[in-house]
Amino acid sequence: MLKILLELYVTFFKIGSVTFGGGYAMLPVLERELADKKKWTTGEDLLDYYAVSQVTPGVIAVNVSTFVGYRLRGVPGVLAATAGIVSPSIIIITIIAEFISNFESIVWVQKALGGINVAVTALLTYAVYNFAKKSIKKWWGIIFYAASFCAIFFFSVPSVLVILVSAAAGIAIGCMGGGKKPPSEGGASAGGRQ
Repeated sequence: MLKILLELYVTFFKIGSVTFGGGYAMLPVLERELADKKKWTTGEDLLDYYAVSQVTPGVIAVNVSTFVGYRLRGVPGVLAATAGIVSPSIIIITIIAEFISNFESIVWVQKALGGINVAVTALLTYAVYNFAKKSIKKWWGIIFYAASFCAIFFFSVPSVLVILVSAAAGIAIGCMGGGKKPPSEGGASAGGRQ
């Protein structure tokens, strides 16, 4: 168990140390590391973690690391994964805080941050494209997408309200038979993790 906890910490430490721009920019990195390489989760589960992280308090990346850690090793996994994702930020912020008075006036730092902003924009664009490709699978998904975008972009509707209305509509559509089909009687048993 100690080996997987150390692996959780190291993996999330690496992710936390190379991603800039917050939770959305981390999505491609998280998917590559956690779903593709480690097989700790699937791309679909990762999207579910992101969706839940939107309506729960806290930082998206920390919430996702908490979900993955819990899925793998319960509470000890939560502690290892969460500590791993926040450690690089704590270290970097501590170093920057020591030199903050001179930091923002250094020309090469300003230029580096400008380059990082462009890279983060590319990461966000990639994340949005992948998110949409995996999430919008039915005709009503396109309608939800367009309506949500218009509500937020043109009418400044709070995103939490849009998410709650979309969740209610998704439940309603699922209850009317427009969602996923339930597993067959002879299939895998419903229950906890295996």
